[in-house]
Amino acid sequence: MGKRWLSEHKQDAYYKKAKKDGYRSRAAFKLQQLNDRFKLIKSGDAVIELGAAPGGWSQVIMEMVGNKGFLIGVDLQGIKPIDGMNFIKGDFTEEETRASMDRIMKKHGREKVDAVVSDMSPNISGHYSMDQARSIWLAGLALDSAKQHLKPGGNFLVKVFEGEDFKPFLDSVKEAFRDVKVHSPSASRKSSSEVYVAALGFKG
Repeated sequence: MGKRWLSEHKQDAYYKKAKKDGYRSRAAFKLQQLNDRFKLIKSGDAVIELGAAPGGWSQVIMEMVGNKGFLIGVDLQGIKPIDGMNFIKGDFTEEETRASMDRIMKKHGREKVDAVVSDMSPNISGHYSMDQARSIWLAGLALDSAKQHLKPGGNFLVKVFEGEDFKPFLDSVKEAFRDVKVHSPSASRKSSSEVYVAALGFKG
């Protein structure tokens, strides 16, 4: 990362607010804004978060679900523990990780969850068409996981980069959910091509 990027990042209002409020990343405010708009997660919900590191979204989700809900976070990287969060270090597409997720759900008396969310992003190569294709691939994996773990009526939120592969992916989400919206929260950087697909009402 260049010095200019780091300088702009540190001047970013949401970066400063995250530091001040004790959040691990400025992405925390994206989830807050998205949830205010679409009501994806509520108190008492069971939530799976894919690509949980470094934990900015996880902190916000724990605030949203409260003591009566629970969060399962999954990531290939380890993260600093968050009170009440169930964290699995692993690949969410692998059977071993899915089995761990199922065990945690059963421990909480749940076979399915209320929401699956993903803020995953590919390692940026600098070649936009490649990065966008990888973003759609990750989003597709997240959608597959949502179909496996969501209860009927459950909600799904995923980050993607816009491009030529976006519409077919969006169509596949619309097939599985009753109401699908595309939105870019104000906490997203102006220069970013990321958007969020908020899908409500899993058809099951």
